[in-house]
Amino acid sequence: MSTPTLDDVRAAAARIASLVPPTPVLRSVAIDEWIGTRVHLKAEHLHATGAFKLRGATNAILLLDEDAAARGVAAHSSGNHAAALAVAAARRGIACTVVMPEGTPSTKRAATEAAGAQVIMCAPTLQARAATVAQVIADTGAVEIHPFDDPRVIAGQGTATLELLEAVPGLGMVVAPVSGGGLLSGTAITAHGIDPRVAVWGAEPTGADDAFRSLAAGRLVLDGPSDTIADGLVAQLSERTFRILRDHDVHVVTVTDQQTVDAMQRLAHDAKQLVEPSGAVALAGLAQLAADGVHLPLDVGVILSGGNVDLGRWSALVSSDRPA
Repeated sequence: MSTPTLDDVRAAAARIASLVPPTPVLRSVAIDEWIGTRVHLKAEHLHATGAFKLRGATNAILLLDEDAAARGVAAHSSGNHAAALAVAAARRGIACTVVMPEGTPSTKRAATEAAGAQVIMCAPTLQARAATVAQVIADTGAVEIHPFDDPRVIAGQGTATLELLEAVPGLGMVVAPVSGGGLLSGTAITAHGIDPRVAVWGAEPTGADDAFRSLAAGRLVLDGPSDTIADGLVAQLSERTFRILRDHDVHVVTVTDQQTVDAMQRLAHDAKQLVEPSGAVALAGLAQLAADGVHLPLDVGVILSGGNVDLGRWSALVSSDRPA
């Protein structure tokens, strides 16, 4: 399946159900008042590995045949996919090697190694990551489980929106962060498979806005910046994820790092949730849409994608006075 369908998402949900429990949908009156509508927060940061990535990694690992599984798996990741793949591989009892860029938060590397994966560090560029994991595959014969450019992973990520829409059937909009596009692609496929009228928006840092620029241009544009506190959102769309987002008429809103910090503060003060910068970008994006005067339906879903951040860094970001 080059492009997964709603049926693939539903099959993934059944496949991973015993290993990936549903996450709750949270509400905050204060956040509702801030945005101006009812906001339903899909708490993906509450997974055992601290991020939604456990969904896609588990689905991909379970779909490997015995011969492929015996060769082990490999991937490059800035952290959340790494830990998820390590846990999923350990649960199936197969080897896992992860390439991580220098500068990855220590909590993400520690979680990956604690799950039993071998971690190889590389230069902090997408080219270095791809080259290093290619060498690992050449040396070991491992099967690559790409963090987003894999239909098995995309179908798994779509299960978050499946749970969200089952919990809140009347949602008129879903907002998710976008990096490589695996989560947002799964979100669009699932939401529009259930109800084509649901508006799907991606949220992206202004310092890593390739999805925004690509969709505006109608083609992949990959020569932009990668400077943001949201370290989990610096990957770029693939041809596959770009095509899915374009075909589903997904729009992207960009936010500054300060807006992301504001959203982290809101989540800490008003919802009592510790969310990493990448996980708070979707709420920041919804706030920007409200400020821009975009019509918001009565009920909006927001995917809080992860909570893996060094506590010292999180504390420094959110410790200033509560945003106005």
